[in-house]
Amino acid sequence: MAANFNEHSDISAADLTRLSQEAKAEATPSSARIIWDEFKADKPAMVALVIVVGFILFVMIASLFIDTSKVMQTNIMNYFSAPGADGLLLGADSAGRSIAQQLIVGSRNSIGIALGLTVISSTFGICWGLISGYFNGYIDWGMQRVYDFMMMLPMTMMIIVLVTIIKNYNAVTLTLIFSIFYWEGTSRLIRSRTLAESEKDYVAASKTSGTSNFKIIFREIMPNISSLIIVDTTLSFAENIGVETGLSYLGFGLPIQTPSLGTMISNANDPNNITQYWWTWLPAALEIIILCLSISYIGQVIRRAADASQRQGAED
Repeated sequence: MAANFNEHSDISAADLTRLSQEAKAEATPSSARIIWDEFKADKPAMVALVIVVGFILFVMIASLFIDTSKVMQTNIMNYFSAPGADGLLLGADSAGRSIAQQLIVGSRNSIGIALGLTVISSTFGICWGLISGYFNGYIDWGMQRVYDFMMMLPMTMMIIVLVTIIKNYNAVTLTLIFSIFYWEGTSRLIRSRTLAESEKDYVAASKTSGTSNFKIIFREIMPNISSLIIVDTTLSFAENIGVETGLSYLGFGLPIQTPSLGTMISNANDPNNITQYWWTWLPAALEIIILCLSISYIGQVIRRAADASQRQGAED
């Protein structure tokens, strides 16, 4: 009788523990759910998300059906055709080339470079910051001296020099050149957070139990600062769109015969284009403004989702 009572008591305790864990899991929403709730609570951010995702998908798919070499061929019959004339939705430039097709291909190139730059520079910067902040001491000192040296270099001038001396460069080459210099900000941000995380009890407990440094850094510390990484990566993407655009505008980005948002905006260097042929540069300028603002809205939502005190979304 007592044995049966104890058996039923054990089963009840196990069931209670299981039910308690399930209730706790249901009460604590996932990170994706929290971010989605924030988007639903912020209508402008939701619109921004739809614009960014929809536009990127459209550009990547539509560019597959456009022959870039044919788009960049000169057609004097369409010299500065106005929008809607001769079947050209957004008109043509001084060489008679379709602005709409250039905008699609140029957006693909600029966004592709920004994505590649964000992935490479953020990955390297995150790893550099994690290792530097975790080990501290002489390792941190040496790595930070490399960081200080890179920060002292005139970044824009170095990129211009490298682009000038490299022959037959393309979007991949340009992305790699940018990646050499655009990891510093991410690494310093991640390092400062890692220094704080390294002093916490869970890291000390892992060291005591014999867990390897690699596992502590990438399986324990990095997940705990994932919200910071997501926010920094999102905002870096918006910034990196302007990196390629700015240099292409100055003539040191993609080659002249390769469409990009920067080369299209450079049409505004001609005063006649600003006033008479506005369609040669205005669509690209508006696209950059809308994209960067939209990504900024998205970054603000992700930042709020990472900070419980600033959340607007209701947790179900």
